[in-house]
Amino acid sequence: MGFDRNLKIAPSILAADFANFGAEIEAVEAQGADWIHVDVMDGHFVPNLTFGPPLVKAIRKHVGTVMDVHLMIAPVDPYIEAFADAGADILTAHVEAGPHIHRTLQAIRGAGMKPGVALNPGTPAAAVSEVLDLVDLVCVMTVNPGFGGQKYIDMTAKVRELRAMIGDRPVHIEIDGGMDPKTAPEMRAAGADVLVAGSAVFKGGSVSNSAPYGENIRAIRTACDTLV
Repeated sequence: MGFDRNLKIAPSILAADFANFGAEIEAVEAQGADWIHVDVMDGHFVPNLTFGPPLVKAIRKHVGTVMDVHLMIAPVDPYIEAFADAGADILTAHVEAGPHIHRTLQAIRGAGMKPGVALNPGTPAAAVSEVLDLVDLVCVMTVNPGFGGQKYIDMTAKVRELRAMIGDRPVHIEIDGGMDPKTAPEMRAAGADVLVAGSAVFKGGSVSNSAPYGENIRAIRTACDTLV
């Protein structure tokens, strides 16, 4: 998994058919998805419950691209090895999830995964300034984490600040929340290169009719290409 700043669309399986994850992942990848984004929520750090390591392990064999696992859980450290064993390529922890994010990121890399750090909307970019040399990705939340389909919160200024802070480091800026052809271009222009999209990708399609997935992905790409 080499580094580049080309635009990557990472559909969130939170918006997929839960009863058919394997086929959904294969369908959306065939329609042009660059990464697969897996939202893990614990009902404690965020007000929702989703998936754990067994689900991640079960769907691993269906992911042909990059499995991007976003932990919205606290604590993180006790589960790092389990997600490594499950096959996560990128494991992202929230800076707000515990007092020792530096240690957490070291442990993620030590377990053989690429570490990511996420920021809630109310957390400033400066909160990750001391760990930029430890991460492969910074995830900027543009909704309050916990549920899909929320209204987008404009974080353009934060993304621009992060892009300046990152400089020439090989660190992706990922945007998670409310991404669609209207909101994605301003995030791309501000410096993001990974866009997580759930409802905007999966709407109107299904495993038996996956063409809309491709149409939706291309609509986001086209909107970004038009602006940038």
